[in-house]
Amino acid sequence: MKTLKDFNFKNKKVLIRVDFNVPLNDAFEITDDTRIKAVKPTIIKILEDGGSCILMSHLGRPKDKENEFSLNHIVNKVSETIGVQVKFSEDCVGEQTVKDAANLKPGELLLLENLRYHKEETTGDVHFAKQLAALGDFYVNDAFGTAHRAHASTAIIARFFPENKCFGTLLEREIESINKVLNSNQKPVTAIIGGAKVSSKITIIENILDKIDHLIVGGGMAFTFIKAQGGQIGDSLVEDDKMDLALSILEQAKQKNVEIHLPVDAVIADSFSENANTKGCPIDQIPKGWMGLDSGQKTNAHFAGIIRESKTILWNGPVGVFEMKPFSHGTISMGIAIAEATKNGCFSLVGGGDSVSAVKQFGFENKVSYVSTGGGAMLEMLEGKTLPGIAAILD
Repeated sequence: MKTLKDFNFKNKKVLIRVDFNVPLNDAFEITDDTRIKAVKPTIIKILEDGGSCILMSHLGRPKDKENEFSLNHIVNKVSETIGVQVKFSEDCVGEQTVKDAANLKPGELLLLENLRYHKEETTGDVHFAKQLAALGDFYVNDAFGTAHRAHASTAIIARFFPENKCFGTLLEREIESINKVLNSNQKPVTAIIGGAKVSSKITIIENILDKIDHLIVGGGMAFTFIKAQGGQIGDSLVEDDKMDLALSILEQAKQKNVEIHLPVDAVIADSFSENANTKGCPIDQIPKGWMGLDSGQKTNAHFAGIIRESKTILWNGPVGVFEMKPFSHGTISMGIAIAEATKNGCFSLVGGGDSVSAVKQFGFENKVSYVSTGGGAMLEMLEGKTLPGIAAILD
């Protein structure tokens, strides 16, 4: 696997695919700059070698060239975060962009306009990729969040750099962290899979069963397992058409000597609301008119015990509706246990949009080993898929 460490970038113009698809408020101010900070080590290494960087990214899903999706809004924040004044090109291809790139001197940074202002980006157009490639003489992919897309700037462009291409620091760490979980000899390995639906996580579960010792199932998806085993779940979220699948997972786990841990109690509510009436209840005895919205105290204690004994942990998906304070305790309890295990030498990887939001919201971001920056990309890697943006560099 070729990484930045294998190259010196003196006098090279380096095209870097970054993921600056950052959230903006109504005043076009960045509300979370995690993705910008994440690529800083890659940019600094190239600049310190004596090279220059041409940054390519998308922002949102523009249908035309709407101003709200212009990367010009983030230039000042990128300059401030990296510590180098960023130049901006008002397009990502074309005559002026070619001039902007040609005029770039060693130590300078150029940010191109939104790649998705051109539909050729998402269709993986070869001519568009060739135009991008002509701007630099080396290609670095450091955008894990788009590595599962076969887009022009992630998969196609690499063809024009048969020797001069590598992974950036962020993408390297993402790949290493996921492989560390999937191929760990630090046992026991525990996967915590939460979220709303079994259907969205089934491929992950089936792919990791051979690699783990414990599977903790939480969140809304747990109720499909409980109902499939004959439990009463009231008005809780359930996928009735996935109950056979849930029983099949339980059977597969048994055959592979994987212990599955389901919630034993829940915090239930009489409506999906922060102001609902709530009480504790065995998870298989939820009355009609009530729904489970968080894991209960006994469950939290049991899950925490499993986590503290683990040497490798994957956490994908919350175990309750943590966005509402009355139903956040299960997810917080999970975070505390993972932080303690990590402090004691366990490797912990957190990924998936809601899990990442939870660790940031409750202050666990720096208490776990690694927080993935790519939701869909991480899920596809855990499912065992080859990601186009990664394959293009390895090719």
